[in-house]
Amino acid sequence: MEPPSQGRRRGASLGLPSDGPGSLAPFGTRVLAFLVDAVLSAVVAGLFTAPDLPGNWSLLSFAAVYVVFLVAVGQTPGMRLLGLRLAHPRPAARLALWRAVVRTGLLMVLVPALVVDADGRGLHDRLTDTAVVRDR
Repeated sequence: MEPPSQGRRRGASLGLPSDGPGSLAPFGTRVLAFLVDAVLSAVVAGLFTAPDLPGNWSLLSFAAVYVVFLVAVGQTPGMRLLGLRLAHPRPAARLALWRAVVRTGLLMVLVPALVVDADGRGLHDRLTDTAVVRDR
């Protein structure tokens, strides 16, 4: 006999489809999008600190890129590249600034992103009532 959580599909409790556009994004794809954004942020910070390495300035750049892009278009450059977007309670509206700031701050700590629920959403998504879903 399987435990009840094993029989439930990911995203069911959120009303999301099991596959295709709008379904929860796989963990590996989300990590890859995060890495793309981290490298992009380091490059942007490096433009301001050259010829020195950006160091902790990358964190400021990362936060700015994440918050601005999530509020403006609902996806970061890494998410866009990999066909992901951020779903939130008001899909027809822009993401609230507070949600973007809280989500980004927790993501920068990294540990909350690794604490996942049965749907695979990290603590930063649960606290801000968001989810990273497939866009295509």
